[in-house]
Amino acid sequence: MIASLTLILRHLLAWAVALLVAGMVWSGIFSGMNDGPGWIFGLLAMFLMITALGSAITHVRRVWMVAGKLDGSTLSGRQRRQVELPMDAGQAYAVVEAAMAELPRVEDVENSAGSLQVRAYVRRVDPWNGRQPSRWNLPARLAIKRNSVQATVTPGQGTSTVTLLFEPDAGWWADLLALDEGSNYENAEAVTRAISRRVADQRRDEQAAAEQTQVEKELSVARLNLLHAQVEPHFLYNTLANAQVLTRTDPGRAEQMLGHLIQYLRSSLPQVDESVSTLGVELERTRAYLEILRIRMGARLVVDVQVPNELHSVHLPAMALQTLVENAIKHGLEPKPGGGTIWILARGFDDHVTVTVADDGLGFGQGTSGTGIGLKNLRERLRLTCGEQAGVAIVANFPSGVAATMTLPQPAKERSHAT
Repeated sequence: MIASLTLILRHLLAWAVALLVAGMVWSGIFSGMNDGPGWIFGLLAMFLMITALGSAITHVRRVWMVAGKLDGSTLSGRQRRQVELPMDAGQAYAVVEAAMAELPRVEDVENSAGSLQVRAYVRRVDPWNGRQPSRWNLPARLAIKRNSVQATVTPGQGTSTVTLLFEPDAGWWADLLALDEGSNYENAEAVTRAISRRVADQRRDEQAAAEQTQVEKELSVARLNLLHAQVEPHFLYNTLANAQVLTRTDPGRAEQMLGHLIQYLRSSLPQVDESVSTLGVELERTRAYLEILRIRMGARLVVDVQVPNELHSVHLPAMALQTLVENAIKHGLEPKPGGGTIWILARGFDDHVTVTVADDGLGFGQGTSGTGIGLKNLRERLRLTCGEQAGVAIVANFPSGVAATMTLPQPAKERSHAT
């Protein structure tokens, strides 16, 4: 109440001083107030004082309706706000610019992204709907028609400070003789609310995106684990059966087979995340698998591995290499009377790595027929693990057999580590 009374008295005093000065000028022109048209000035002065009183009361009443309280900060025609935003300067500038552009009746937006400043002009409530008032309505023609909004973004360490200034689009005299009916306070509250809403929306979108990414990751891991579980398990039973027979006929070879089986199982035990492995780990697992088969097949199986050490850190789906080796053995070399050779080759290029498993077995149309589930699962696991650019190409080998090549896209960071 004291703040509002002080504002009203200050406003009336400013108008009284202005009228006193105007009266002195009038007296000088018309040689005194008692002579000539002095009564006209008196009526004009009375009208202006009543208008000033009505304007002050209207200002106080509207500020009370908008702010719900009356004090020096809410009654002031110039407002200042300072907001801390948890984002870098560029993002903060975009948020503030968008919030100011959403103000009702905004016009003439002046932005400067380089200096991190934006200024806008907001038209006050216009009862004339944009039309010029009558030439005889001097108060309406001389009234302040818009407010100025200026925002400055100051960069910080991971945060940004936004300073907002709301003031009439007029000179110093507006603080004494003209009241804004709470329009600058209303603009200040509207901009700060819009900024808060946009920051909350952005944080909510980021949280939703993070949750969606986590869900997709969990689904991908579940699908990869399911595909992993579908890898052909029969060789394990066959190995145990062969070891059982060898314990009676050739204990030494049985011991070797069990040793390789232990090494294979150790490298195949489920890890915390068994969907992704490295070429080095998969090569170790595959070597143990092939050693078991060499005991079973004897001289019918020859293995040639050409994988540079610098490519051992390349990422690929778990069991991917063994899947290709199993296909080469099952469909190419085992049905062939004399057996043959299996090659494992890896080559690094600028943006990808190729891993090839080739054999000189029976080749297409002559080996055992398969369902294709293993290769289908492998392609799906490659897509989920390495992206859409990963894949498997299968071609005929010369002079006989089949060559299967995996293409593994490798980011620049991984390639630099690999080399």
